[in-house]
Amino acid sequence: MSDWQAWVGREQRAADRLDPALAVRWCATFDRDAPAGAAMPQGIHFCLCTPEARTAQLGTDGHPIRDDSAASFLPPIPLPRRMWAGSDIRFHAPLAIGATIERISRIAAITPKSGSRGDMVFVAIEHETHADGTLAVRETQDLVFLDAVAPDAALSPPAPGEGTFDPSAWDEHRTVHPAEPLLFRYSALTFNSHRIHYDRPYAREVERYRGLVVHGPLTASLLLQLAARTHGENRLAQFRFRGLSPAIAGEPLNLVMRAADGALELAAFAGDGRNVTQASAVLR
Repeated sequence: MSDWQAWVGREQRAADRLDPALAVRWCATFDRDAPAGAAMPQGIHFCLCTPEARTAQLGTDGHPIRDDSAASFLPPIPLPRRMWAGSDIRFHAPLAIGATIERISRIAAITPKSGSRGDMVFVAIEHETHADGTLAVRETQDLVFLDAVAPDAALSPPAPGEGTFDPSAWDEHRTVHPAEPLLFRYSALTFNSHRIHYDRPYAREVERYRGLVVHGPLTASLLLQLAARTHGENRLAQFRFRGLSPAIAGEPLNLVMRAADGALELAAFAGDGRNVTQASAVLR
């Protein structure tokens, strides 16, 4: 398999506007009131400068087709499965309603690997989001491309076990049940047509998930909101998250947070205690 190093350094620019309609839809998706001022909560950047590929340019999974043309931002990695493994986000300034947005995306590294799960390719993408000409968010996003799973492979994640999640070791705890309408709305906000989030037969029969998969950045946004409930909006200077296991629509998701060595430790757990997401944050 090629190492695709010719793609390292390739850039893509996108423009957007954080208009009031998007702000209202984002708040409605999370059952929130509109902010008192112009500054939007942290996590809104996931919904800006979204993909613009035409429908005819989408692959079978709903992501834009990758090829070796100059127009293809990502290299033509032949592995069919794509996952958002995690992000390291630095918040420099709040994003305000009405701001003109520009995002510069740059491929920072491409790392092929081979292991027990077969061939994998990790792609690190650096995003710089500017609002009215000022740097607002800098993010390094990690994607992983995986081989196809066998049609008779066990469904992932395993069915819930007999255990239960114990929140006693955490300072803050909230349980949510991400349902299909929430996943649909978040896919619409991010213009994400990955079929694992809305096409149950595809998710089960092709990618062998036990149900519809909750978006990684959706879980991250819920954790950001948990931090904001205690520390206030736009108080985080840095936020890192890593997906460990799929969260399944309709099942309980325990969001937790505690202080740890001058920072914050956050996580999401399934109802039986399976760790879904690990995260950490630093306050301003």
